[in-house]
Amino acid sequence: MHKIISIVKNKFLLITGMMMISQLLMQAATPATWIWYPGDYEIWLGNKMNNRRTERGAFFPPFWKIDSHYVVVEFSKELDLSEPEEIEINVEGTYNIKLDGKLQFGMPDKFLLPAGKHQLNIKVWNQATPPAIFVNGRTVKSDDSWRVTFEDKEWIDESGKASDTSATTYYRAGSGSFNSIDALPSAYRLAVTPLGADRKEGVNGGELYDFGKETIGFLQFEKLSGSGTMQIYYGESREEALDKAYCETLDRLFISDGRVRDESAGLIYGLTDTFTLVNSKAFRYVYITKDEGVKYNGVSMLYEYKPEAYRGSFRSSDEELNKIWDVSAYTMHLTTREFFIDGIKRDRWVWSGDAYQSYLMNYYIFFDSQTVKNSIWLLGGKDPVTSHINTIMDYTFYWFMSIYDYYLFSGDKQFISQIYPRMQSLMEYVLGRTNNNGMVEGLAGDWVFVDWADGYMEKQGELSFEQVLFCRSLETMSLCAGLNGNEEERAKYDRLANELRKKLIPAFWNEERQALVHSRLNNVQQTAITRYANMFAVFYDYLTPAQKQSVKKSVLLNDSIMKITTPYMRFYELEALCELREHDLVMQEMKDYWGGMIREGATSFWEKYNPEDRGTEHLAMYGRPYGKSLCHSWGASPIYLLGKYYLGIQPVKAGYSEFSLKPHLGGLKWMEGSVPTPGGEIKIRMDQKHISVKASEGAGYLFFSSKNLPKTTGGKIEKIDGSDYRLWIEAGEEVVVSYAF
Repeated sequence: MHKIISIVKNKFLLITGMMMISQLLMQAATPATWIWYPGDYEIWLGNKMNNRRTERGAFFPPFWKIDSHYVVVEFSKELDLSEPEEIEINVEGTYNIKLDGKLQFGMPDKFLLPAGKHQLNIKVWNQATPPAIFVNGRTVKSDDSWRVTFEDKEWIDESGKASDTSATTYYRAGSGSFNSIDALPSAYRLAVTPLGADRKEGVNGGELYDFGKETIGFLQFEKLSGSGTMQIYYGESREEALDKAYCETLDRLFISDGRVRDESAGLIYGLTDTFTLVNSKAFRYVYITKDEGVKYNGVSMLYEYKPEAYRGSFRSSDEELNKIWDVSAYTMHLTTREFFIDGIKRDRWVWSGDAYQSYLMNYYIFFDSQTVKNSIWLLGGKDPVTSHINTIMDYTFYWFMSIYDYYLFSGDKQFISQIYPRMQSLMEYVLGRTNNNGMVEGLAGDWVFVDWADGYMEKQGELSFEQVLFCRSLETMSLCAGLNGNEEERAKYDRLANELRKKLIPAFWNEERQALVHSRLNNVQQTAITRYANMFAVFYDYLTPAQKQSVKKSVLLNDSIMKITTPYMRFYELEALCELREHDLVMQEMKDYWGGMIREGATSFWEKYNPEDRGTEHLAMYGRPYGKSLCHSWGASPIYLLGKYYLGIQPVKAGYSEFSLKPHLGGLKWMEGSVPTPGGEIKIRMDQKHISVKASEGAGYLFFSSKNLPKTTGGKIEKIDGSDYRLWIEAGEEVVVSYAF
């Protein structure tokens, strides 16, 4: 008996030892990373980017509240070391180290930790950039498991007794992708690569350079010398670059005595063999005029970009559609920078409505989770909340919805726990501005945007569109509270969402018009019908099946209802039509609308497109002849539409642990493509006889229709109803279904 016990005991010790070794190996294999107070680095970096905007050489900062990082942050970690361990330390800022509450000498770059259980604290002050630390040892490494606070509430009484810190609020540290001790977060820059002009042309005594397509970067001059003034006019179009009085962006240089004064940047530089301007600009064309005393040998640029892997793809039997996908992908590439920005020429800001669509497109082409999180942190800002995000009511709601979307695509539950306190404070701000009906309406300081419309749109009173977004945001709060383990708040937001949803349709549905009216004033329905609330109510499933069909006929396919002329809302209009199974119609609309921009010469997609405009009318917006952005993030929406509704791929459970595949040819002879997942991809190819699918992770149903009994190379096909079938797909081998189109 004792022998058996001894064997069992030895096996237990062996297994325990192996587990401890495995844990140590895993700790050693996990790289250290730079960490900071969650959201602080993103806010600081976003401030740098949002304040690069210029308008005709004048500095143009954002007009909403600008937050900043906490200047003193404490980082802490509880340790349990089996043996002494030396750690390397690098810090952005001035710092001290405490071990078990005792202050250590100096600011060491190496520190010996004794064996046993200990509390390690590093407190950092940095006024200029976010306090950040990098700690690397054999097992002790800085990562997002460290705790951080911006106030430790520490005090010492007259007896010398130190306070406890139980009142301090700690959060898990924020981090990014800075995994080297020398890769300082504050030194981060986008990548650059040289790019030459396609052609040069003399025009009215100046030189016009055409770089062949929309681009962004730093203009360069070879062997710049002499004395005098140089004027540089940038244009997304030839007309804009040549219009010295009205082009949106320009630079003016004064050259003398081997130096250059950049008037726009307010800086003076020494001349070098290759002189590079300090501010990046967006352009296709550059027009340069100069005094006779100024000389240079050539003009080029440093193209500025964020390196992204194109993980998603799409190809089909329709070459025009392929071109639309390619131009959409390039538009996303240009507007994916430190954050997802709106457009590269004019604002270059992070707008929540624009970013929300960029996130969705990103999931189908790059799956860049870090840039999504960066953008959400920046837009969320800091407490106290004093206005809507970007001052726009609807943009606040898009921010809420983007957070659960991120979780659904990525499976990153930890981000929910980090961002949830910001969600709470922002939602409390929103709830504090509701009316007696529990609905939202624009109050003093609120910008009720909805869309840029070619006609009058009422913004007063209760807008049905805003209530739909508000209801969806409350549902999102309930889901995120549940993920965060806060059952009380989950129930609270679920109740508020249900109460609003019960009021929403009765308040705005007009039985005679068979649609949601645009607004109510003093509890009275107004007569105007717009597309916005109706199409959102379709794909949020707020309408009955009969109401959806009525909306399709009375609103979405009704040309008497004010048309949408921005890609921003065309995105949602076409999504609603896809949900209503109008794939063939949507395919033609994509080809007409986005194909129309290409036929007008677009090399990236625009902020707004009205097919009825002619010539230079396509360039005008905001009362300015070249105010329109010709590279706008929301113009890239075919990426999302083709990925979700034609390749038919979307997550059902978080992180694609379960997915849904509903491919639809939409009039094509064949199509193929891939959609990225957190750790892999899903590939699909479809023609009029076969569907082939291969997933590298997750599992899910393939849904399809067939006129006769289909066959498969793997799995068991189930009949759903009529000619509709489904097949469960497991990760691994490629599965081919033969069917009758």
